[in-house]
Amino acid sequence: MNSQTLVEVRNLKKYFPVRSGILQRAKHWIKAVDNVTFSIKEGETLGLVGESGCGKSTTGRAILRLLPVTGGEVIFQGKDLLTLKGESLRKARKEFQMIFQDPYASLDPRMTVAQIVGEPLKAHEPELSAADRDARIIETMEAVGLNASHLRRFPFEFSGGQRQRIGIARTLILKPSLIVADEPVSALDVSVQAQVINLLIQMRERFRLTYLFISHDLSVVKHICDRVAVMYLGRIVEIGEKREFFKTPLHPYTHALLASVPEPDPFRKKERNILPGDIPTPLNPPPGCHFHPRCSKAMEVCRKDIPVLRDHGNSHYVACHLP
Repeated sequence: MNSQTLVEVRNLKKYFPVRSGILQRAKHWIKAVDNVTFSIKEGETLGLVGESGCGKSTTGRAILRLLPVTGGEVIFQGKDLLTLKGESLRKARKEFQMIFQDPYASLDPRMTVAQIVGEPLKAHEPELSAADRDARIIETMEAVGLNASHLRRFPFEFSGGQRQRIGIARTLILKPSLIVADEPVSALDVSVQAQVINLLIQMRERFRLTYLFISHDLSVVKHICDRVAVMYLGRIVEIGEKREFFKTPLHPYTHALLASVPEPDPFRKKERNILPGDIPTPLNPPPGCHFHPRCSKAMEVCRKDIPVLRDHGNSHYVACHLP
């Protein structure tokens, strides 16, 4: 794997205003993403995991400039994406694309498959002739396992797995460097999830892609990712190589996540670690470590000071006050 860093996220913040009153002024802020920092190397797949509402999808969308960002930097190929505007931003968008969660909602039902897959080419490579554009569409369709005879069909004529392949083809046709995959298999039947995951792995090797893979399913993350980052209430609490992460989890929240993964062997007993209480509201998060109200190992310092990511060796980082 190439050790060169492709994208570096520094202190990324995305706050949503809560408005009230006649003038609709912002009275409070929901800190959906709060000082998130990580990097992804070329050819690597970084898994971003956590419970629903922790800020995973918001992080992915903020990185790709699909949402306005409150603060921070996203250094991609030496440029800060958050400062790009106009034509510079349009040119950069060819290099980073997104696979959306719901293949039923992300495809325009009024467009044919050829129009859906070829639409990015019209926006970013308008100089292509119709023949060259059609050839690129067919080549990309066949790469994701779809037949060229499907080009004139509409999305409603396909299964969920096939629709997601169409979405992947639309993402690949510009030959991007970075793909943010936002829960790409969570809306699919279990029987086709493995097919789509294996397709993503094949596409990564064939086109030298780099993924930010957002998911709540740790079994899927274990299969496809090289490194794993855990988010809790807008913050990264642990990040490390996959082998170290699953073998020696360090953060109490990570222990709880791994304990929640179902055991396929009914005769093998597994220790259960059920967290008390509910996730605090991001509108009024706890001071210090956000996880301390649900942590059985919480100390007084956890209630006051925000823990920073510390290196525990083997490129394994954890934001926790425990030694």
